[in-house]
Amino acid sequence: MSASELSELAEEEERRRKRAPWGVIALVLLTGLALIRNGSGEFDVGPPQPASAAAADSRSAQGGLARAPEPLAFSMADRVRIPAISVDAPVTPVGLDADGWVDAPPPEDPNLAGWFTGAVSPGEKGTAVIVGHVDNKQGPAVFYGLGALKKGNRVEVHRQDGKTAVFEIYGVEVFAKSDFPGDRVYASKGAAELRVITCGGGFSKKNGYDGNVVVFARLAEVR
Repeated sequence: MSASELSELAEEEERRRKRAPWGVIALVLLTGLALIRNGSGEFDVGPPQPASAAAADSRSAQGGLARAPEPLAFSMADRVRIPAISVDAPVTPVGLDADGWVDAPPPEDPNLAGWFTGAVSPGEKGTAVIVGHVDNKQGPAVFYGLGALKKGNRVEVHRQDGKTAVFEIYGVEVFAKSDFPGDRVYASKGAAELRVITCGGGFSKKNGYDGNVVVFARLAEVR
């Protein structure tokens, strides 16, 4: 193995060490109650909400694809596409804010998603997390249509190593922020999975959205 290859391996291992264990992340997120707090809700028609038929049942949550691809090595995400709802957006890294919530991308840019760097990168073994706003004061934002997705729809995440991790959706649900199931949403399933999350549920001007829409997906293809 060459010196450059050894150096790359050392850098990847260092990145892995810097990322918090999932148990710690789940605890932080449970303490924070939910993920994204922003969203204006100031529109005549609210964003679509997941249908009951789209919920991830125990069978779909536990079972994987018959021929799932091998998980990928670490690489930062740089773009997310969801063809079923016409999403095609750049991705910026995000972390935790001062209150222990997963930070969201700047709300001024409606077509921007965030990859949570405290978790694995999309395509790695574990559960990667991509977040985005449902709306801002100007109108619908990047994940406004997230609640309309169905099982079998796909999420494509282009990575900086040139590969695209393609995830197949097996569940779409909305959870109250006051009772957010962090362990269920974020814990590793032993395979390469993805969660895409935005605001949802009811809305009030005082408290904003009272829930989060969560898309559950697993790696189905690598391009």
